[in-house]
Amino acid sequence: MRHEFPVTSRCVYLNHAAVAPWPRRVRDAVVQFAEQNLNEGASHYGNWTAVERSVREQAAQLINATNADDIALLKNTSEALSVVAYGFPWQHGDNVVIADEEFPSNRIVWESLRDRGVTVREVRLRDQPDPERALLDAADARTRLLSVSSVQYASGLRMDLTRLGGACRTRGIAFCVDAIQGLGAIAHDVEAMHIDFLMADAHKWLLGPEGIALFYCRPEWRERLALFQYGWRMIADVGNYDRRDWRPADSARRFECGSPNMLGIHALNASLSLLLEVGIDVIEQRVLNRAHRLFSEIGARPGLELLTSTDSGRYAGIVTFRVRNRDSQALWRHLTEHKVVCAVRGGGIRFSPHCYIPEPQLEESLKLVDAFIAA
Repeated sequence: MRHEFPVTSRCVYLNHAAVAPWPRRVRDAVVQFAEQNLNEGASHYGNWTAVERSVREQAAQLINATNADDIALLKNTSEALSVVAYGFPWQHGDNVVIADEEFPSNRIVWESLRDRGVTVREVRLRDQPDPERALLDAADARTRLLSVSSVQYASGLRMDLTRLGGACRTRGIAFCVDAIQGLGAIAHDVEAMHIDFLMADAHKWLLGPEGIALFYCRPEWRERLALFQYGWRMIADVGNYDRRDWRPADSARRFECGSPNMLGIHALNASLSLLLEVGIDVIEQRVLNRAHRLFSEIGARPGLELLTSTDSGRYAGIVTFRVRNRDSQALWRHLTEHKVVCAVRGGGIRFSPHCYIPEPQLEESLKLVDAFIAA
């Protein structure tokens, strides 16, 4: 993995929860695709569609989907959430349950349904001894869907998806997971977790480019989601441009209305190949090891306050902390000036190291925090 990421010799990159650096193989795939376009155009488009099929198969393997037909390739997480929100068979008076820590993508789309008579029940997670119970207790007979991030983007709180999914399945509530802050760092199993819809952009923990995302839709939900985007790509007999008696594809391709992002597909094919070669279980353990290292270093410094839970099963790759009685923006500027790439989120500094980041760089970053405090 280290060979794939020369970024480690140029800076300390602790910002995979924002936009990740590309592995070498992703750069190579993009360059090769560009060279082929330059010299041969789309002469080998059939090979490109083979790469597209490979991406669907890789994605299905990564999340343990039954079939590659369950995977759609969309522009981003927000588009996938909109496909669910505006295709779902709502009735006036229905409600959806979310957490109060969600990124705007997983809040605004549900709030936008108020004109359809759908209300949002937002559950406070901070200081909850049992966040899953709090979410489930907010649901009632009119709750049709629960939507939650597998890992909260600011606090780094990791949700027990198996527990939530099992309870939703028992109660007849659809379960939607925004996996952008978890997929590629920790294991997601749509079967074991009873997930009905899962979506994630490629540009964070999946180590791919912006502009392409995975969308999983459980087969029994595909025809129940009404379509609101239409085009040549989403029909069953794709490529038959003269046929007038069209119908939507039986697969999740029905959610892809127009031309695919072939450049993004080639890049994502390369990044997924790396994740699958290493193995998501190995990656998860390495990510958690780096979180443990940060917990230890931060906990040893009385001037720092850890904002991410250290309870087992409650964290993944995001570790957020703050300096007591100091401005987090000022600390972020200090770290940035010293080539530590991180973010300000949730009232503190958010570190999000992937599995390839050298552990000594974590200690080096916190020594820079020490220098900031001393100054």
